[in-house]
Amino acid sequence: MRKLKTPARWRAEVEMQVQFFDLDPMQIVWHGNYVKYLEVARCALFDKIGYNYEQMRASGYMWPIIEMNLRYAGPATFGQRLLLRAEIVEWENRLRIDYLILDAASGKRLNRATTTQVAVEIHSGEMCFVSPPILFEKLGVAAP
Repeated sequence: MRKLKTPARWRAEVEMQVQFFDLDPMQIVWHGNYVKYLEVARCALFDKIGYNYEQMRASGYMWPIIEMNLRYAGPATFGQRLLLRAEIVEWENRLRIDYLILDAASGKRLNRATTTQVAVEIHSGEMCFVSPPILFEKLGVAAP
């Protein structure tokens, strides 16, 4: 397992605006919608490394999330512009992505999160205990 400063190509940022349908009765973003925001950032990251969901499927692997942790630091409100950041921080045996959700104007942190995904061979349904070579290729690193 490596915990190094990751290359810029392993990070992605997306800006979005909070929509009315994401609010709860208290007029703040419902906590469950942050999971959707993580997905938006994760998709941008996968597109950036050239390994989006279609490309994963074509390579013979799916990458289900097996763990997710979110820490809420402040509420997001209707119309607020958010900056969503995702960064790959582990890749050898699992794919761990760290996230930040920030107020786009002030940079104030609203949420910090982490997801862990593992490779599963589509044909057999078997979980891989080492990430498949295609991930190393997409990241531009040598396999262990």
